Amino acid sequence: MRLLRSLPLSRLKNKVAILRLDFNTEDNWRMDASLPTVRYLARHCAAVMIVSHKGRPKGFEEKLSLRRIARVLAGKLEQKVNFMPDFDFRAITAQVRTAPKGSIFMLENLRFLPGESKNDPRLAKQLASLGDLYINDAFAVSHRANASVVAITKYLPSYAGFEVEQEVNHLGQAIRHPKKPLVIILGGAKIDDKLRVYDNLKSKASVFLIGGALTDDIIRTLARPKIVFPTDFRTINTDIRDIGPKTAKEYCKIIRTAKTILWNGPVGDINHKRFAQGTIALARCVAKNRNSIVGGGETVMFLKKLKLDNKIGFISTGGGAMLDFIAGMKLPGLEALK
Repeated sequence: MRLLRSLPLSRLKNKVAILRLDFNTEDNWRMDASLPTVRYLARHCAAVMIVSHKGRPKGFEEKLSLRRIARVLAGKLEQKVNFMPDFDFRAITAQVRTAPKGSIFMLENLRFLPGESKNDPRLAKQLASLGDLYINDAFAVSHRANASVVAITKYLPSYAGFEVEQEVNHLGQAIRHPKKPLVIILGGAKIDDKLRVYDNLKSKASVFLIGGALTDDIIRTLARPKIVFPTDFRTINTDIRDIGPKTAKEYCKIIRTAKTILWNGPVGDINHKRFAQGTIALARCVAKNRNSIVGGGETVMFLKKLKLDNKIGFISTGGGAMLDFIAGMKLPGLEALK
């Protein structure tokens, strides 16, 4: 990939940088991961135009506006963030070009525009008109072929920000040259995701620990060498909602031996205290082993609530993007930066 880190400062001077971030989280941990990139660009560029999204709106939805996000970011940066509430690209361009050096702007939620999710080249060209170069620091959305992630790179010199660079380095090392034993913990309900990860890493991983929304049918579908399934469960009637205490103990014994851990997805229904016990047990085990990479919004937020996030080796900002990456799939947003 082309990296912001390798770009000479002379190429940033007097330039407006369009910075793609991802604010689609319950709190601001993805924002925090990209603060070094924001500060760097604000220091060295003429101005920074942040573009991002939140939720899956159908047209304009006030609750999904980025106005509040702009205020939060301004507080973290201790610098004004100029919020652009509409998509009058010509007027915005004029305002950005005449702003004081180092000014930061934020565009309204891009998913209010139907062209964003359709990777519309017309919208991409309008976005590109706002600046002189493009920086992707939104790993979490880089598995989506969106206008502000993929199509925009056809119109501007494009680079990976510091956070995206870290993701690729940490995840790439873990799947290409892992310290062994490599233990992979997969929660959630999507069978296809688990199978793709298994197919890509079965020769390198020692074991795959499976949890999440499991049923007997899913267990039979996933039956493969090296895959370990729960031996007991917490249930409502016959509905499996969490791994049981015996399984948690068995999984923790395996986790303690790991030299590399990849974890994506809770192993139970963490929205209910009764069915969060398995994920709590695994989180405490993983937190004692610093050789860990954890991703997925639900999992990361759960670790934060347990105050264990600072004991994880590396927290990936990606959920689906992390799964696709460790499954060996090409992420459109990263491919566009090559």
